[in-house]
Amino acid sequence: MAPSMIHRLAERDGSSSRLIRTTNAFAGMGLAPITAALGLSAYVVLDRHFGKGIGVIGGSSLTALAAIGWFGLELLTGLQTKIRAMEQSTTPLSIKIDQLLTEARVIIPGGQALFGFQFLAMLTSGFDKLPQTVKALHATALVLIAINVVLLMTPAALHRLSFGGEDSQAFFKMGSAFVIAAPLFLAGGIALEFYVVMQKIHASEGWAGAASALIFLGLFALWYVLPLALRHGRSRSGHPIQRKVA
Repeated sequence: MAPSMIHRLAERDGSSSRLIRTTNAFAGMGLAPITAALGLSAYVVLDRHFGKGIGVIGGSSLTALAAIGWFGLELLTGLQTKIRAMEQSTTPLSIKIDQLLTEARVIIPGGQALFGFQFLAMLTSGFDKLPQTVKALHATALVLIAINVVLLMTPAALHRLSFGGEDSQAFFKMGSAFVIAAPLFLAGGIALEFYVVMQKIHASEGWAGAASALIFLGLFALWYVLPLALRHGRSRSGHPIQRKVA
């Protein structure tokens, strides 16, 4: 999600070489924990049903396969890409709106998946054993995630129903506001759910609260503070934002 927020806040909806480099960097950083998570998840499932040996083999194999597919091919083939400087130009409104709607569609699935798991968790026996305050926090998180999904889906509905699918500066400003505001609710929902998980694992309100606060501050810094800092740095340097018609 960070590249989308950097595009909205730091680059002011324009395209630049810095945006491409940042997106590539975040893509790599995002795939690294997924690689480890795939292997660990496979180990847990296989170990439970077939024993530790099969779990280790299956988890290691899946981790290696993902690492080769996502990181190793560039090293094996020696392929490298160079980002060329973009010519400074004005991005057409139609391109900006298409990028806006695309970014909203990219963020929506994560919120929807989490929203579904939140409902499923409330039907388990383990959830029934949690303290009532923790259940209330889970319900609050569910509401925050729901608001996030609604806000992200609003630009598409607004564009189609209110503006008849036509591109306009008024819609672009409204849509951008929804896409920028939505992740704040997602960060709050994730932080509260992390509190619920930590409370379930350690039964310690102190540790759960500290971990939840760190998660929220980390997401807020990544999705809002960093893009605004990059925007401020670009403004102070006096370099114009380079744009290119996609």
